[in-house]
Order: sequence, then C-alpha cells, then structure tokens
Amino acid sequence: MNLHELGIADAAQAIRDKRISATELAQDCLARIKQREAEVGAWQFVDPDSVLEQARKLDAQPGQGPLHGVPIGVKDIINTADMPTEYGSPIYRAHRPRMDAAPVALLRRAGALIVGKTVTTEFAFFKPGKTCNPRNPKHTPGGSSSGSAAAVADRMVPGALGSQTAGSLIRPASYCGVVGYKPTYGDFDLTGVKGLAHSLDTLGTLTRSVTDAALLRAALLELAPEPEEVSSAWAPSIGLCRTASWLDASSETRDGLEKLALSLSLMGARVGEVSLPDSFSRFPSLQKTLMAYEVARSLAYEYDTAREQLSGSIRELIEFGTDIDRNDYVHALCSAEQGARQIEPVLEQWDILLAPSAPGAAPAGVDATGDPIFSRMWMLLGLPTISLPAFNSANGLPIGVQLVGARFGDERLLRAARWVERMLSQNKAVGA
Repeated sequence: MNLHELGIADAAQAIRDKRISATELAQDCLARIKQREAEVGAWQFVDPDSVLEQARKLDAQPGQGPLHGVPIGVKDIINTADMPTEYGSPIYRAHRPRMDAAPVALLRRAGALIVGKTVTTEFAFFKPGKTCNPRNPKHTPGGSSSGSAAAVADRMVPGALGSQTAGSLIRPASYCGVVGYKPTYGDFDLTGVKGLAHSLDTLGTLTRSVTDAALLRAALLELAPEPEEVSSAWAPSIGLCRTASWLDASSETRDGLEKLALSLSLMGARVGEVSLPDSFSRFPSLQKTLMAYEVARSLAYEYDTAREQLSGSIRELIEFGTDIDRNDYVHALCSAEQGARQIEPVLEQWDILLAPSAPGAAPAGVDATGDPIFSRMWMLLGLPTISLPAFNSANGLPIGVQLVGARFGDERLLRAARWVERMLSQNKAVGA
C-alpha cells in the first residue's frame, strides 16, 4: 500500500511503531497532491517545504499525542497562523490571521501535521470554488466543504476538517464517497472559524472510516480515543425515516435505502419505520429563515464595505435575510427548540435514524454544489449525523446514507455507524 492510502488510525499506529516516519508519510501525501491537484483542485494553499519542515520536527520529538505525524487538511474558513485563510472570497485574498483557530490548535496539540487549506465555497455558502469530484471531474464534489471531501476521497490526506450550516459536510461526503461526521451542535469549539449563521454553524470531519472520525472527535474534545471494535454480538436499533422530503430523493436513492434497511435487519439490527410529527415538514423552510437572518448580520461588514466583491448568490441571501421580520426569526428559533424536545422520545426508541444524505449521486457540472434538503431539518434540531458511503448510482458515482443520533448521543451514533460500516464492508452488494 502507498503510504498516502493509510487512514488516520493506521498511519498514527505505523508512526508510533516506527514502521514509517512522519516525513515519509508527508512526502507520499505531497507526491499524491502534486500528481492529482491539477485535476481535482482540492487545495487553496499548500507549502510543501513547510509541510516537510513540520514533519521533520515531529520526527525529532517523542510522540506527543494520538495524531502524532498524521497529515490533516483544514477548510479555508478556519484560521491558521502559519498560512493564509481566505474564506473563499477575494475580499480576503492573502489574509493572514495572527492565531490558529481553536480546532487547529487542538489538532496540533494532538500531534497532527497541518498540510494546508482546502477549498471552500464563498464564505461556506453556495458559490463553488475550483474543486471537482475526484470520482468524476465532470461532477460537483458538493459544498461547502468541497476541498476537504475531495482531498480525503482522492487519498491526498487521511482526514480533514470541514463545517456545516445547511449540508456542507454530509452532502460532499456522500458525493465523494467518504465519511462525513457532524457532531451535536455546539460540541466543537468554533473560536477562529469564520461564522455564517451562529445558531447553526458546526465544525465536523471528513475521513475514510468511522474509526478515523472518532479519532478526530476525540482529539478535538481532548478525550481518550474510543475503543475501535464493536462486539459482534451487538447490533443497533435503526429507524428508517421517510421525512417530508422523501420524494425529493431519486428513485435509486430511495430504493437503495429501503434495500439497505432490509439487509441490516437480516444482519441482526432491529429495524422499523419512523414517523415524525407533521410540524417537522416546515423545518427545512425554517432552517432557511434562521440561516438567512443570521447571515445578513454576520456578513454585514463585507456587504457594507466590499459588496461588489460578493457573488450575486450571497448578496441575494443577505438581502433576503435583511428583510426577514424579527418575529419570524424568533419563531424559527422557538420551533427548533420545540422540535428538539419532540424528537427526544423518538430517539429513545432507536439508536439511530436512517435517512438519505443527499437527493442522489453528485449532479453533473461544477457550477453548483447540489441540494442540502436532507440536512436542513437535522441542522435545525442540532442533532449529530454521519454520512457513510453505501452504494453506487447507475453511473458509478457513490451515494451515501445518513445516520442520525440523539443530541449529545454522539458516542452511540458512532458505535452504531461502526456496525453499519462493518455490515456494508461485509456485503458490498447491499443496496446495489
């Protein structure tokens, strides 16, 4: 195996065992980036000399944490003291923050090697950057964590940080065929991360396995890494959730999800149908209201001082948000709190809910990033979710499935996700 194909856990273990060095791993990842970057376009900034200097310093030190020497990409809305942070906007071209964002500082404390800044859409909204889908460059990688998902999918780095306000982790994970993990709202510190909508913004991870997602989570929360294995005698309870947006999914996505639910039942899980209150059908629209209202305030400086450098799509969002009545905004907030209480008894009955990650496979074209419809409701409710690559579309592109957990039930979600991941790996034909 080429070193750049190692996942986070395997790379960290190989470095601890001195089977490889951080420098060797960094060199192989940089070679992969050099080979593929012209086609994929995952990176906004990489300085190979600085990466190798970091790696040599790590090799000269005793292991300082669970991620010692492991290369990680960082979405370019997350501040880094030693490289530019441009937020996907020409307004901030060559902008150099004076300090690392909290998540970057915590990753460095855990021993991670920060490779560079991955491409984001403009201020993590809809205007795409240069990134293409590594599975097929004629298709979108999704957004806004496009560069992070593409870099991990293309084996340039074993893991990366992203963020989500609507569907910016789950959708690109599904489109690129990687694991996208969005924790419970508020779990990860956002100090030094460019805000879009403070009631929704959530930091998350892109990896190639659930185990690696759990390792990054542990580093960001300074917890001991969770045990990797799930007992073969245990199986989760899974509620198939046909939300009000169910028909927005393609027929192959709906059919694949139903076949997956049946297969998981045959593999030992308790599987059943979940019905949500009728009022939940309004939640995607309420999420849009909440998001637009807050974006209009969070980007006030950019709108007032550099409006001509903003894309038309984000100007429209700001202007739409400016016109939203305060009472409508408060209603959205109160509805979210009420919904969070209403879904608690549902998630007491099930370890996880099973739902689509996106309407289907990555759409053709790179001028748009796809529809976040299947993440909006979970974002409004602040629930942790994870997207796993599950099956392929008729054109060979990956389609992910979304697992949803209870608020602050991330450990249970990750445990169930490991089980589902293992079942998928044992039966590649699931959902085909």
